[in-house]
Amino acid sequence: MDAQPCWLFLGILATWRVTHLLHAEDGPWDVLAGLRRVVGSGLAGHLLDCFYCLSVWVAVPCAFALAEGWTARLVLWPALSGGAILLERLTSPRQQPRAAPYSEDPGE
Repeated sequence: MDAQPCWLFLGILATWRVTHLLHAEDGPWDVLAGLRRVVGSGLAGHLLDCFYCLSVWVAVPCAFALAEGWTARLVLWPALSGGAILLERLTSPRQQPRAAPYSEDPGE
């Protein structure tokens, strides 16, 4: 891998883009939505449901493409996934926390 930081940034963007596409988008002609329906609730379905898990596996080919040597690839692999996760957290809308399931009965 070149020592140029732009390749790391591009790898993070590519990892995020492919992960987001597979995890949250319907794709052209609803192809990816159909893929998620087909894989259902099995192992592949759970993998597509979890952005964090999916980013780990999407980062593998990116790390192989960007790095030379096993040591560099093994270090770059979680770095790309972590960068994609941070980017997802920055770009996804904030969700309100759920209300506590506990409530008191006013009569007691």
